[in-house]
This record gives sequence, C-alpha cells and structure tokens, in this order.
Amino acid sequence: MDTSIFRYFKDIQTKEIAPGYHSKLIHTVNNTINFIEVKAGCVSPYHTHIHEQCAFIIEGQFELTVNGVPQILDAGLFAVIPPNIPHSGKAITDCKLIDIFSPVREDLKAL
Repeated sequence: MDTSIFRYFKDIQTKEIAPGYHSKLIHTVNNTINFIEVKAGCVSPYHTHIHEQCAFIIEGQFELTVNGVPQILDAGLFAVIPPNIPHSGKAITDCKLIDIFSPVREDLKAL
C-alpha cells in the first residue's frame, strides 16, 4: 500500500487543541482538515485567523457566532467563514465536527 496516499484514520493521534476540543488533524499542501469531538458546554473563544473555514456538524448541535450573530448548526446546516472574520463557538450538545481550513493552519500543524 502506498502510504504517501493511503493512511489509516485510527493512526492519527488525537490532540486537545482547546479545553474539551479533541482533534484528529490532516494537513495537505493547501488545507488543514480538523475532525473534532467537543463535549457539551465547551467554548471556543472569539477569535480571527487568516484562513477560510468551512464548518460541518456531523453529530449534535453547535452554536457558531459570526460577526456577533449566533446560529445553531446541526447536521443539516454548515458555515463558510471568510478569512479575518470574528467568530466563536459553543457546543450545545456533545458534538462531532469537521472544519476545513485554507490555507494550511501552521499553528495546528505545529502541535
């Protein structure tokens, strides 16, 4: 098997990137893909970054606040956050999310 192309998800180390946010990170040439499990009540504080971010909820409900406006996301609703836009989040229930960042999140790559 060509391990430069094919890899096992189970082999990706889980990292706690913020309190209650447990991630498996995949970094490609152009993107960072973040598979996250979040416990209910855990918060991602208001922040900005240079990356475009696509946020998908696989399970649960997550409140995403963008530019001061809160929106509850679930498996039927996703968000595309442009670069440098203030946003924060809070897990309403235990959640599974996928965030895709472009360009690569060098800060997460360094973890």
